[in-house]
Amino acid sequence: MREFSLPALYEVPADGNLTDLIRRNAAQHPDVAVIARKRDGRWQDVTANEFLAEVRAAAKGLIAAGVQPGDRVGLMSRTRYEWTLLDFAVWTAGGITVPVYETSSPEQIAWILGDSGAVGCLVETEVHEAAIESVRDRLPELEHVWQIDRDAVELLRSKGAEISDAEVDERSSLATADSPATIVYTSGTTGRPKGCVLTHRNFFAECGNVVERLRPLFRTGDSSVLLFLPVAHVFGRLVEIASVLAPIKLGLVPDIKNLTEELASFRPTLVLGVPRVFEKVYNSARAKAQADGKGKIFDKAADTAIAYSRALDAPTGPSLGLKLKHKLFDKLVFSKLRTVLGGRGEAAISGGAPLGERLGHFFRGIGFTVLEGYGLTETSAATAFNPWDRQKIGTVGQPLPGSVVRIADDGEVLLHGEHLFSNYWNNETATAEALSEGWFHTGDIGTLDTDGYLAITGRKKEIIVTAGGKNVAPAVIEDRIRAHALVAECMVVGDGRPFVGALITLDEEFLPRWAEDHGKPAGATATELRDDPELLAAVQQAVEDGNAAVSKAESVRKFRILPAQFTEESGHVTPSLKLKRNVVAKDFADEIEAIYQA
Repeated sequence: MREFSLPALYEVPADGNLTDLIRRNAAQHPDVAVIARKRDGRWQDVTANEFLAEVRAAAKGLIAAGVQPGDRVGLMSRTRYEWTLLDFAVWTAGGITVPVYETSSPEQIAWILGDSGAVGCLVETEVHEAAIESVRDRLPELEHVWQIDRDAVELLRSKGAEISDAEVDERSSLATADSPATIVYTSGTTGRPKGCVLTHRNFFAECGNVVERLRPLFRTGDSSVLLFLPVAHVFGRLVEIASVLAPIKLGLVPDIKNLTEELASFRPTLVLGVPRVFEKVYNSARAKAQADGKGKIFDKAADTAIAYSRALDAPTGPSLGLKLKHKLFDKLVFSKLRTVLGGRGEAAISGGAPLGERLGHFFRGIGFTVLEGYGLTETSAATAFNPWDRQKIGTVGQPLPGSVVRIADDGEVLLHGEHLFSNYWNNETATAEALSEGWFHTGDIGTLDTDGYLAITGRKKEIIVTAGGKNVAPAVIEDRIRAHALVAECMVVGDGRPFVGALITLDEEFLPRWAEDHGKPAGATATELRDDPELLAAVQQAVEDGNAAVSKAESVRKFRILPAQFTEESGHVTPSLKLKRNVVAKDFADEIEAIYQA
Protein backbone atom coordinates (compact mmCIF):
# COMPACT_ATOMS: atom_id res chain seq x y z
CA MET A 1 0.00 0.00 0.00
CA ARG A 2 1.32 3.45 -0.93
CA GLU A 3 -1.18 5.75 0.83
CA PHE A 4 -3.67 5.56 3.68
CA SER A 5 -5.91 8.02 5.49
CA LEU A 6 -8.62 8.11 8.13
CA PRO A 7 -11.47 10.63 8.43
CA ALA A 8 -11.14 13.29 11.13
CA LEU A 9 -12.94 12.62 14.40
CA TYR A 10 -12.53 16.16 15.73
CA GLU A 11 -13.41 19.46 14.12
CA VAL A 12 -10.92 22.26 14.72
CA PRO A 13 -12.63 25.46 15.94
CA ALA A 14 -12.77 27.99 13.12
CA ASP A 15 -11.72 31.02 15.13
CA GLY A 16 -10.53 29.85 18.54
CA ASN A 17 -7.27 29.21 20.35
CA LEU A 18 -6.01 26.89 23.09
CA THR A 19 -7.02 29.25 25.90
CA ASP A 20 -10.64 28.44 25.03
CA LEU A 21 -10.06 25.00 26.58
CA ILE A 22 -9.40 26.24 30.11
CA ARG A 23 -12.39 28.59 29.97
CA ARG A 24 -14.60 25.77 28.70
CA ASN A 25 -13.38 23.44 31.46
CA ALA A 26 -14.13 26.03 34.14
CA ALA A 27 -17.63 26.54 32.72
CA GLN A 28 -18.50 22.86 32.20
CA HIS A 29 -16.45 21.11 34.90
CA PRO A 30 -15.72 23.83 37.50
CA ASP A 31 -15.10 21.49 40.43
CA VAL A 32 -13.37 18.65 38.54
CA ALA A 33 -9.66 18.21 39.25
CA VAL A 34 -7.96 18.85 35.91
CA ILE A 35 -4.39 19.07 37.18
CA ALA A 36 -2.43 18.13 40.31
CA ARG A 37 0.58 19.80 41.91
CA LYS A 38 3.15 18.33 44.26
CA ARG A 39 3.45 20.23 47.56
CA ASP A 40 5.47 19.02 50.54
CA GLY A 41 5.62 15.55 49.02
CA ARG A 42 1.86 15.24 48.60
CA TRP A 43 -0.40 15.58 45.57
CA GLN A 44 -2.82 18.49 45.67
CA ASP A 45 -5.70 18.63 43.21
CA VAL A 46 -6.40 21.85 41.30
CA THR A 47 -9.93 22.24 39.93
CA ALA A 48 -10.77 23.67 36.52
CA ASN A 49 -11.98 26.87 38.18
CA GLU A 50 -8.81 27.24 40.26
CA PHE A 51 -6.52 26.56 37.30
CA LEU A 52 -8.25 29.18 35.15
CA ALA A 53 -7.89 31.76 37.93
CA GLU A 54 -4.18 31.03 38.37
CA VAL A 55 -3.51 31.20 34.63
CA ARG A 56 -5.30 34.54 34.32
CA ALA A 57 -3.41 36.01 37.27
CA ALA A 58 -0.04 35.03 35.79
CA ALA A 59 -1.11 36.31 32.37
CA LYS A 60 -1.97 39.68 33.87
CA GLY A 61 1.57 39.87 35.24
CA LEU A 62 3.05 39.18 31.82
CA ILE A 63 0.85 41.89 30.28
CA ALA A 64 1.87 44.35 33.01
CA ALA A 65 5.53 43.52 32.31
CA GLY A 66 5.07 44.62 28.71
CA VAL A 67 4.58 41.34 26.85
CA GLN A 68 2.73 42.27 23.64
CA PRO A 69 0.53 40.12 21.37
CA GLY A 70 2.77 37.86 19.28
CA ASP A 71 5.82 38.32 21.54
CA ARG A 72 7.94 35.26 22.14
CA VAL A 73 8.53 34.19 25.75
CA GLY A 74 11.04 31.47 26.64
CA LEU A 75 10.16 28.74 29.15
CA MET A 76 13.09 26.79 30.60
CA SER A 77 12.17 24.35 33.34
CA ARG A 78 11.87 20.73 34.28
CA THR A 79 8.41 19.18 34.09
CA ARG A 80 6.35 20.64 36.94
CA TYR A 81 2.98 22.26 37.60
CA GLU A 82 4.31 25.73 36.82
CA TRP A 83 5.33 24.68 33.30
CA THR A 84 1.72 24.08 32.27
CA LEU A 85 0.45 27.06 34.26
CA LEU A 86 2.90 29.45 32.58
CA ASP A 87 2.47 27.90 29.14
CA PHE A 88 -1.24 28.75 29.24
CA ALA A 89 -0.47 32.11 30.84
CA VAL A 90 1.76 33.08 27.91
CA TRP A 91 -1.03 32.16 25.49
CA THR A 92 -3.60 34.03 27.58
CA ALA A 93 -1.40 37.14 27.41
CA GLY A 94 -1.34 36.76 23.61
CA GLY A 95 2.24 35.51 23.47
CA ILE A 96 4.06 32.61 21.85
CA THR A 97 5.86 30.09 24.09
CA VAL A 98 9.43 29.10 23.21
CA PRO A 99 10.45 25.96 25.16
CA VAL A 100 14.10 25.59 26.15
CA TYR A 101 15.39 22.26 27.47
CA GLU A 102 16.52 22.72 31.06
CA THR A 103 19.75 20.89 30.21
CA SER A 104 20.62 23.27 27.36
CA SER A 105 24.09 24.80 27.21
CA PRO A 106 24.51 28.61 27.24
CA GLU A 107 25.37 28.39 23.53
CA GLN A 108 22.07 26.65 22.77
CA ILE A 109 20.13 29.07 24.97
CA ALA A 110 21.67 32.04 23.16
CA TRP A 111 20.68 30.60 19.78
CA ILE A 112 17.09 29.70 20.72
CA LEU A 113 16.23 32.91 22.57
CA GLY A 114 18.14 35.05 20.08
CA ASP A 115 16.75 33.46 16.92
CA SER A 116 13.19 33.57 18.25
CA GLY A 117 13.59 37.17 19.43
CA ALA A 118 12.26 36.32 22.89
CA VAL A 119 11.44 39.37 25.01
CA GLY A 120 11.43 37.40 28.25
CA CYS A 121 12.22 33.98 29.68
CA LEU A 122 10.69 32.06 32.56
CA VAL A 123 13.34 29.82 34.15
CA GLU A 124 13.20 27.33 36.98
CA THR A 125 16.46 27.70 38.91
CA GLU A 126 19.40 29.97 39.70
CA VAL A 127 21.55 27.78 37.45
CA HIS A 128 19.23 28.44 34.51
CA GLU A 129 19.22 32.17 35.22
CA ALA A 130 23.01 32.21 35.44
CA ALA A 131 23.26 30.41 32.09
CA ILE A 132 21.10 33.10 30.49
CA GLU A 133 23.05 35.90 32.14
CA SER A 134 26.29 34.46 30.73
CA VAL A 135 24.99 35.14 27.19
CA ARG A 136 22.76 38.14 27.97
CA ASP A 137 24.96 40.43 25.88
CA ARG A 138 23.95 38.36 22.81
CA LEU A 139 20.23 38.79 23.53
CA PRO A 140 19.39 42.48 22.97
CA GLU A 141 15.63 41.83 22.80
CA LEU A 142 15.49 39.92 26.10
CA GLU A 143 14.05 42.32 28.70
CA HIS A 144 12.89 40.02 31.49
CA VAL A 145 14.02 36.84 33.24
CA TRP A 146 11.68 35.41 35.88
CA GLN A 147 12.78 32.54 38.11
CA ILE A 148 10.17 30.03 39.27
CA ASP A 149 12.20 29.05 42.35
CA ARG A 150 12.21 32.72 43.35
CA ASP A 151 8.42 33.05 43.36
CA ALA A 152 8.02 34.05 39.71
CA VAL A 153 4.34 33.05 39.74
CA GLU A 154 3.60 35.15 42.83
CA LEU A 155 5.60 38.08 41.46
CA LEU A 156 3.60 37.98 38.23
CA ARG A 157 0.37 37.79 40.19
CA SER A 158 1.32 40.88 42.21
CA LYS A 159 2.57 42.79 39.18
CA GLY A 160 -0.66 42.17 37.30
CA ALA A 161 -3.02 43.15 40.10
CA GLU A 162 -3.97 46.38 38.32
CA ILE A 163 -4.69 44.72 34.96
CA SER A 164 -8.44 44.45 34.41
CA ASP A 165 -10.32 41.27 33.60
CA ALA A 166 -11.51 42.93 30.40
CA GLU A 167 -7.94 43.49 29.23
CA VAL A 168 -6.89 39.90 29.83
CA ASP A 169 -10.09 38.68 28.12
CA GLU A 170 -9.24 40.80 25.08
CA ARG A 171 -5.67 39.52 24.96
CA SER A 172 -6.65 35.87 25.27
CA SER A 173 -9.07 36.19 22.34
CA LEU A 174 -6.62 37.76 19.87
CA ALA A 175 -4.99 34.55 18.60
CA THR A 176 -6.87 32.55 15.98
CA ALA A 177 -6.52 28.89 15.07
CA ASP A 178 -3.82 29.77 12.56
CA SER A 179 -1.79 31.95 14.93
CA PRO A 180 1.54 30.54 16.18
CA ALA A 181 1.21 28.93 19.61
CA THR A 182 4.81 27.88 20.10
CA ILE A 183 8.21 27.68 18.44
CA VAL A 184 9.87 24.36 19.27
CA TYR A 185 13.53 24.12 18.33
CA THR A 186 14.51 20.77 16.91
CA SER A 187 17.92 19.46 15.90
CA GLY A 188 18.90 19.61 12.23
CA THR A 189 21.61 17.88 10.26
CA THR A 190 23.58 21.12 10.10
CA GLY A 191 23.66 21.26 13.86
CA ARG A 192 21.77 24.54 14.23
CA PRO A 193 18.36 23.79 15.82
CA LYS A 194 15.46 24.87 13.60
CA GLY A 195 12.53 26.72 15.12
CA CYS A 196 9.43 24.70 14.29
CA VAL A 197 6.35 26.95 14.32
CA LEU A 198 3.27 25.12 15.60
CA THR A 199 -0.10 26.84 15.52
CA HIS A 200 -3.16 26.54 17.73
CA ARG A 201 -4.79 24.67 14.82
CA ASN A 202 -1.96 22.15 14.78
CA PHE A 203 -2.52 21.26 18.44
CA PHE A 204 -6.31 21.20 18.14
CA ALA A 205 -6.08 18.79 15.18
CA GLU A 206 -3.45 16.67 16.91
CA CYS A 207 -4.83 16.47 20.43
CA GLY A 208 -8.51 16.48 19.48
CA ASN A 209 -8.14 13.49 17.18
CA VAL A 210 -5.87 11.58 19.57
CA VAL A 211 -8.37 12.01 22.40
CA GLU A 212 -11.36 11.00 20.26
CA ARG A 213 -9.60 7.94 18.80
CA LEU A 214 -8.55 6.86 22.30
CA ARG A 215 -11.68 8.15 24.05
CA PRO A 216 -12.04 5.13 26.42
CA LEU A 217 -8.66 6.14 27.90
CA PHE A 218 -9.72 9.80 28.38
CA ARG A 219 -12.70 9.72 30.76
CA THR A 220 -13.36 13.06 32.46
CA GLY A 221 -13.52 12.75 36.25
CA ASP A 222 -12.02 9.25 36.24
CA SER A 223 -8.92 9.02 34.02
CA SER A 224 -5.57 10.53 34.92
CA VAL A 225 -2.13 10.73 33.36
CA LEU A 226 1.28 11.23 34.95
CA LEU A 227 3.64 13.33 32.84
CA PHE A 228 7.35 12.92 33.51
CA LEU A 229 8.64 13.63 29.99
CA PRO A 230 10.14 17.06 29.31
CA VAL A 231 7.34 19.42 28.34
CA ALA A 232 9.94 21.19 26.20
CA HIS A 233 9.67 18.11 23.95
CA VAL A 234 6.65 18.11 21.66
CA PHE A 235 5.52 14.69 22.97
CA GLY A 236 5.27 16.15 26.46
CA ARG A 237 3.31 19.07 25.03
CA LEU A 238 0.87 16.63 23.42
CA VAL A 239 0.23 15.06 26.83
CA GLU A 240 -0.26 18.46 28.46
CA ILE A 241 -2.72 19.82 25.90
CA ALA A 242 -4.60 16.56 25.31
CA SER A 243 -5.20 16.26 29.06
CA VAL A 244 -6.66 19.77 29.16
CA LEU A 245 -8.72 19.16 26.01
CA ALA A 246 -10.27 15.87 27.24
CA PRO A 247 -10.21 16.92 30.15
CA ILE A 248 -8.57 14.43 32.51
CA LYS A 249 -6.38 14.98 35.56
CA LEU A 250 -2.76 15.74 34.73
CA GLY A 251 0.08 15.22 37.18
CA LEU A 252 3.59 16.50 36.45
CA VAL A 253 6.90 15.33 37.95
CA PRO A 254 10.44 16.39 37.00
CA ASP A 255 12.08 13.09 36.03
CA ILE A 256 12.01 9.31 36.29
CA LYS A 257 14.48 8.94 39.17
CA ASN A 258 11.65 8.24 41.60
CA LEU A 259 9.20 6.99 39.01
CA THR A 260 8.06 3.93 40.97
CA GLU A 261 7.19 6.06 44.01
CA GLU A 262 5.44 8.68 41.87
CA LEU A 263 3.36 6.06 40.06
CA ALA A 264 2.37 4.50 43.39
CA SER A 265 1.29 7.83 44.89
CA PHE A 266 -0.46 9.32 41.83
CA ARG A 267 -1.91 6.02 40.52
CA PRO A 268 -2.55 7.10 36.90
CA THR A 269 -4.85 5.23 34.57
CA LEU A 270 -2.73 6.24 31.57
CA VAL A 271 1.04 6.48 31.24
CA LEU A 272 2.84 8.34 28.47
CA GLY A 273 6.48 7.47 28.03
CA VAL A 274 9.43 6.74 25.81
CA PRO A 275 10.88 3.24 25.34
CA ARG A 276 13.60 3.92 27.90
CA VAL A 277 10.95 4.21 30.63
CA PHE A 278 9.44 0.84 29.82
CA GLU A 279 12.90 -0.71 29.50
CA LYS A 280 13.69 0.67 32.96
CA VAL A 281 10.54 -0.88 34.46
CA TYR A 282 11.36 -4.25 32.91
CA ASN A 283 15.07 -4.21 33.80
CA SER A 284 14.43 -3.04 37.38
CA ALA A 285 11.87 -5.77 37.94
CA ARG A 286 14.20 -8.41 36.53
CA ALA A 287 17.15 -7.18 38.59
CA LYS A 288 15.07 -7.24 41.77
CA ALA A 289 13.88 -10.76 41.02
CA GLN A 290 17.46 -11.91 40.50
CA ALA A 291 18.57 -10.25 43.74
CA ASP A 292 15.79 -12.08 45.58
CA GLY A 293 16.82 -15.41 44.05
CA LYS A 294 13.75 -15.49 41.78
CA GLY A 295 15.44 -14.68 38.48
CA LYS A 296 14.47 -17.96 36.82
CA ILE A 297 10.83 -17.53 37.81
CA PHE A 298 10.80 -14.01 36.41
CA ASP A 299 12.35 -15.13 33.12
CA LYS A 300 9.79 -17.93 32.75
CA ALA A 301 7.02 -15.47 33.53
CA ALA A 302 8.37 -13.01 30.94
CA ASP A 303 8.53 -15.76 28.30
CA THR A 304 4.96 -16.73 29.15
CA ALA A 305 3.74 -13.12 28.87
CA ILE A 306 5.35 -12.73 25.46
CA ALA A 307 4.02 -16.06 24.20
CA TYR A 308 0.54 -15.24 25.50
CA SER A 309 0.53 -11.85 23.77
CA ARG A 310 1.72 -13.34 20.48
CA ALA A 311 -0.99 -15.98 20.74
CA LEU A 312 -3.64 -13.27 21.08
CA ASP A 313 -2.86 -12.29 17.48
CA ALA A 314 -3.18 -15.85 16.22
CA PRO A 315 -6.52 -17.11 14.78
CA THR A 316 -6.86 -19.79 17.45
CA GLY A 317 -5.72 -17.65 20.39
CA PRO A 318 -3.78 -18.94 23.41
CA SER A 319 -3.90 -22.67 24.11
CA LEU A 320 -5.41 -24.03 27.33
CA GLY A 321 -1.95 -24.83 28.68
CA LEU A 322 -0.70 -21.32 27.94
CA LYS A 323 -3.78 -19.80 29.57
CA LEU A 324 -3.14 -21.82 32.76
CA LYS A 325 0.53 -20.80 32.86
CA HIS A 326 -0.46 -17.20 32.27
CA LYS A 327 -3.00 -17.33 35.11
CA LEU A 328 -0.38 -18.77 37.48
CA PHE A 329 2.22 -16.15 36.64
CA ASP A 330 -0.41 -13.43 36.87
CA LYS A 331 -0.71 -14.21 40.57
CA LEU A 332 3.02 -14.66 41.14
CA VAL A 333 4.51 -11.89 38.96
CA PHE A 334 2.23 -9.89 36.64
CA SER A 335 -0.07 -8.47 39.32
CA LYS A 336 2.98 -7.17 41.22
CA LEU A 337 4.31 -5.50 38.09
CA ARG A 338 0.97 -3.79 37.50
CA THR A 339 1.14 -2.54 41.09
CA VAL A 340 4.57 -1.05 40.35
CA LEU A 341 2.92 0.85 37.48
CA GLY A 342 0.45 2.39 39.91
CA GLY A 343 -2.18 -0.32 40.17
CA ARG A 344 -4.84 1.53 38.13
CA GLY A 345 -2.99 1.62 34.82
CA GLU A 346 -4.89 0.39 31.78
CA ALA A 347 -2.55 1.40 28.99
CA ALA A 348 0.45 3.44 28.00
CA ILE A 349 1.41 5.33 24.88
CA SER A 350 5.04 5.12 23.80
CA GLY A 351 6.79 7.37 21.31
CA GLY A 352 10.06 9.10 20.57
CA ALA A 353 11.95 5.96 19.54
CA PRO A 354 11.15 2.33 18.60
CA LEU A 355 9.78 0.28 21.50
CA GLY A 356 10.73 -3.13 20.16
CA GLU A 357 8.39 -6.01 19.48
CA ARG A 358 9.52 -8.14 22.44
CA LEU A 359 8.88 -5.39 24.97
CA GLY A 360 5.52 -4.60 23.38
CA HIS A 361 4.42 -8.23 23.75
CA PHE A 362 5.78 -8.44 27.29
CA PHE A 363 3.70 -5.54 28.57
CA ARG A 364 0.54 -6.61 26.78
CA GLY A 365 1.11 -10.09 28.18
CA ILE A 366 1.17 -8.82 31.77
CA GLY A 367 -2.06 -6.89 31.22
CA PHE A 368 -0.66 -3.41 30.60
CA THR A 369 -0.90 -2.54 26.92
CA VAL A 370 1.70 -0.16 25.51
CA LEU A 371 0.41 1.51 22.35
CA GLU A 372 3.31 2.55 20.15
CA GLY A 373 3.15 5.67 18.01
CA TYR A 374 5.35 7.77 15.74
CA GLY A 375 5.78 11.45 15.12
CA LEU A 376 8.09 14.41 14.89
CA THR A 377 8.16 17.97 16.17
CA GLU A 378 6.90 19.05 12.74
CA THR A 379 3.79 16.87 13.18
CA SER A 380 2.90 18.25 16.64
CA ALA A 381 3.95 14.84 18.04
CA ALA A 382 1.95 11.76 17.00
CA THR A 383 1.22 11.40 13.29
CA ALA A 384 0.47 7.69 13.70
CA PHE A 385 -0.42 5.53 16.69
CA ASN A 386 -1.93 2.17 17.53
CA PRO A 387 -5.67 2.30 18.31
CA TRP A 388 -6.63 0.98 21.73
CA ASP A 389 -8.92 -1.69 20.26
CA ARG A 390 -6.84 -2.87 17.26
CA GLN A 391 -3.19 -2.87 18.21
CA LYS A 392 -0.54 -4.27 15.87
CA ILE A 393 2.67 -4.77 17.82
CA GLY A 394 5.72 -4.06 15.71
CA THR A 395 4.04 -1.15 13.91
CA VAL A 396 3.55 2.49 14.94
CA GLY A 397 -0.14 2.25 14.10
CA GLN A 398 -2.51 3.98 11.71
CA PRO A 399 -2.44 7.65 10.69
CA LEU A 400 -3.84 10.33 12.97
CA PRO A 401 -7.53 10.69 12.02
CA GLY A 402 -7.88 13.51 9.51
CA SER A 403 -4.39 12.98 8.09
CA VAL A 404 -2.75 11.05 5.25
CA VAL A 405 0.39 8.92 5.18
CA ARG A 406 2.01 8.30 1.80
CA ILE A 407 5.04 6.19 0.94
CA ALA A 408 7.15 7.82 -1.78
CA ASP A 409 8.83 5.85 -4.55
CA ASP A 410 12.09 5.81 -2.58
CA GLY A 411 10.31 4.59 0.56
CA GLU A 412 10.26 7.94 2.35
CA VAL A 413 7.28 8.61 4.63
CA LEU A 414 5.31 11.67 3.48
CA LEU A 415 2.56 13.29 5.54
CA HIS A 416 -0.40 15.60 5.02
CA GLY A 417 -2.86 17.06 7.52
CA GLU A 418 -3.90 19.93 9.76
CA HIS A 419 -1.42 18.82 12.43
CA LEU A 420 1.60 19.71 10.28
CA PHE A 421 3.75 22.68 11.27
CA SER A 422 3.42 25.90 9.29
CA ASN A 423 7.09 26.79 8.79
CA TYR A 424 10.55 26.96 10.30
CA TRP A 425 11.10 30.30 12.02
CA ASN A 426 13.38 32.60 9.99
CA ASN A 427 14.30 29.73 7.67
CA GLU A 428 12.47 29.76 4.34
CA THR A 429 15.00 27.43 2.70
CA ALA A 430 14.53 24.66 5.25
CA THR A 431 10.75 25.13 5.11
CA ALA A 432 10.73 24.72 1.33
CA GLU A 433 12.86 21.58 1.58
CA ALA A 434 10.60 19.96 4.17
CA LEU A 435 7.22 20.98 2.75
CA SER A 436 6.59 20.31 -0.92
CA GLU A 437 3.16 20.60 -2.57
CA GLY A 438 1.43 20.21 0.78
CA TRP A 439 3.40 17.13 1.84
CA PHE A 440 5.88 16.98 4.69
CA HIS A 441 8.97 14.91 3.90
CA THR A 442 9.92 13.14 7.12
CA GLY A 443 13.30 11.78 6.09
CA ASP A 444 12.24 8.39 7.47
CA ILE A 445 11.75 5.19 5.49
CA GLY A 446 8.65 3.10 6.08
CA THR A 447 6.00 0.74 4.80
CA LEU A 448 2.19 0.55 5.03
CA ASP A 449 0.31 -2.74 5.32
CA THR A 450 -3.12 -3.37 3.84
CA ASP A 451 -4.84 -2.06 6.97
CA GLY A 452 -2.90 1.19 6.90
CA TYR A 453 -0.51 0.37 9.75
CA LEU A 454 2.83 2.10 9.37
CA ALA A 455 6.20 0.50 10.12
CA ILE A 456 9.35 2.64 10.22
CA THR A 457 12.26 0.71 8.76
CA GLY A 458 15.09 3.24 8.58
CA ARG A 459 16.23 6.85 8.26
CA LYS A 460 17.22 9.00 5.36
CA LYS A 461 18.49 11.67 7.68
CA GLU A 462 21.32 11.36 10.15
CA ILE A 463 19.56 12.60 13.28
CA ILE A 464 20.00 10.15 16.13
CA VAL A 465 17.04 9.47 18.41
CA THR A 466 18.06 7.94 21.74
CA ALA A 467 15.91 5.46 23.66
CA GLY A 468 14.84 8.41 25.79
CA GLY A 469 13.43 10.16 22.72
CA LYS A 470 16.09 12.87 22.55
CA ASN A 471 16.93 14.09 19.06
CA VAL A 472 20.69 14.47 18.62
CA ALA A 473 22.38 16.20 15.69
CA PRO A 474 25.78 14.49 15.39
CA ALA A 475 27.53 17.30 13.51
CA VAL A 476 27.78 19.72 16.44
CA ILE A 477 29.61 17.47 18.86
CA GLU A 478 31.55 15.57 16.19
CA ASP A 479 33.04 18.78 14.85
CA ARG A 480 34.13 19.82 18.34
CA ILE A 481 35.72 16.47 19.14
CA ARG A 482 37.52 16.36 15.80
CA ALA A 483 39.08 19.71 16.65
CA HIS A 484 41.44 17.91 19.06
CA ALA A 485 44.81 17.13 17.50
CA LEU A 486 44.69 13.48 18.50
CA VAL A 487 41.33 12.84 16.82
CA ALA A 488 41.09 12.05 13.12
CA GLU A 489 37.41 11.11 12.89
CA CYS A 490 34.48 10.85 15.24
CA MET A 491 31.10 9.23 14.67
CA VAL A 492 28.41 9.71 17.27
CA VAL A 493 26.16 6.69 17.88
CA GLY A 494 23.14 6.06 20.05
CA ASP A 495 20.07 5.56 17.85
CA GLY A 496 17.59 3.68 20.02
CA ARG A 497 20.18 3.42 22.79
CA PRO A 498 20.00 4.74 26.36
CA PHE A 499 22.72 7.35 25.83
CA VAL A 500 25.02 8.87 23.23
CA GLY A 501 28.37 7.21 22.50
CA ALA A 502 31.10 7.74 19.95
CA LEU A 503 33.55 5.84 17.76
CA ILE A 504 36.86 7.69 17.48
CA THR A 505 39.88 7.20 15.24
CA LEU A 506 43.32 8.67 15.99
CA ASP A 507 45.26 11.06 13.80
CA GLU A 508 48.13 9.09 12.26
CA GLU A 509 50.40 12.12 12.01
CA PHE A 510 49.92 13.43 15.54
CA LEU A 511 49.82 10.09 17.38
CA PRO A 512 53.62 9.40 17.10
CA ARG A 513 54.36 12.86 18.48
CA TRP A 514 51.97 12.41 21.36
CA ALA A 515 53.45 8.97 22.08
CA GLU A 516 56.96 10.36 22.20
CA ASP A 517 55.96 13.23 24.49
CA HIS A 518 54.36 10.80 26.89
CA GLY A 519 57.14 8.20 26.97
CA LYS A 520 55.38 5.55 24.95
CA PRO A 521 57.30 2.99 22.86
CA ALA A 522 58.56 4.33 19.54
CA GLY A 523 56.33 3.31 16.65
CA ALA A 524 53.42 2.38 18.92
CA THR A 525 50.22 2.06 16.87
CA ALA A 526 46.65 2.99 17.60
CA THR A 527 45.90 -0.69 18.16
CA GLU A 528 48.62 -0.92 20.80
CA LEU A 529 47.71 2.32 22.54
CA ARG A 530 43.91 2.34 22.37
CA ASP A 531 43.58 1.13 25.98
CA ASP A 532 46.43 3.25 27.36
CA PRO A 533 45.14 5.26 30.38
CA GLU A 534 46.94 8.46 29.37
CA LEU A 535 45.66 8.27 25.81
CA LEU A 536 42.13 7.59 27.02
CA ALA A 537 42.39 10.62 29.31
CA ALA A 538 43.53 12.81 26.41
CA VAL A 539 40.66 11.66 24.20
CA GLN A 540 38.27 12.09 27.12
CA GLN A 541 39.32 15.74 27.23
CA ALA A 542 38.45 16.05 23.54
CA VAL A 543 35.05 14.51 24.27
CA GLU A 544 34.47 16.92 27.15
CA ASP A 545 35.30 19.83 24.87
CA GLY A 546 32.65 18.56 22.50
CA ASN A 547 30.14 18.01 25.29
CA ALA A 548 30.45 21.67 26.28
CA ALA A 549 28.56 22.63 23.12
CA VAL A 550 25.50 20.48 23.78
CA SER A 551 23.04 19.58 26.50
CA LYS A 552 23.65 16.73 28.94
CA ALA A 553 21.20 14.47 27.10
CA GLU A 554 23.13 14.99 23.84
CA SER A 555 26.59 14.59 25.35
CA VAL A 556 28.85 11.59 24.71
CA ARG A 557 28.97 9.38 27.78
CA LYS A 558 31.31 6.64 26.53
CA PHE A 559 33.54 6.15 23.53
CA ARG A 560 35.68 3.52 21.82
CA ILE A 561 38.97 4.19 20.06
CA LEU A 562 39.17 2.23 16.82
CA PRO A 563 42.40 0.62 15.61
CA ALA A 564 42.15 1.93 12.04
CA GLN A 565 41.26 5.04 10.04
CA PHE A 566 38.09 5.70 8.09
CA THR A 567 39.24 6.03 4.47
CA GLU A 568 37.83 5.94 0.98
CA GLU A 569 39.79 2.75 0.38
CA SER A 570 38.25 1.06 3.41
CA GLY A 571 34.82 2.05 2.13
CA HIS A 572 33.97 4.20 5.14
CA VAL A 573 34.07 7.64 3.47
CA THR A 574 32.96 9.02 0.12
CA PRO A 575 35.29 10.73 -2.38
CA SER A 576 34.23 14.02 -0.82
CA LEU A 577 35.22 12.60 2.60
CA LYS A 578 31.67 12.31 3.92
CA LEU A 579 31.25 9.53 6.45
CA LYS A 580 29.21 6.51 5.33
CA ARG A 581 27.49 6.07 8.66
CA ASN A 582 25.58 2.94 7.79
CA VAL A 583 28.76 1.20 6.61
CA VAL A 584 30.70 2.23 9.71
CA ALA A 585 27.86 1.10 11.96
CA LYS A 586 27.78 -2.29 10.26
CA ASP A 587 31.53 -2.86 10.15
CA PHE A 588 32.06 -1.78 13.75
CA ALA A 589 28.88 -3.21 15.25
CA ASP A 590 30.86 -5.07 17.93
CA GLU A 591 32.63 -1.88 18.99
CA ILE A 592 29.31 -0.05 19.25
CA GLU A 593 27.85 -2.90 21.27
CA ALA A 594 30.83 -2.73 23.64
CA ILE A 595 29.95 0.90 24.44
CA TYR A 596 26.59 -0.17 25.85
CA GLN A 597 27.71 -3.21 27.79
CA ALA A 598 27.78 -2.72 31.55
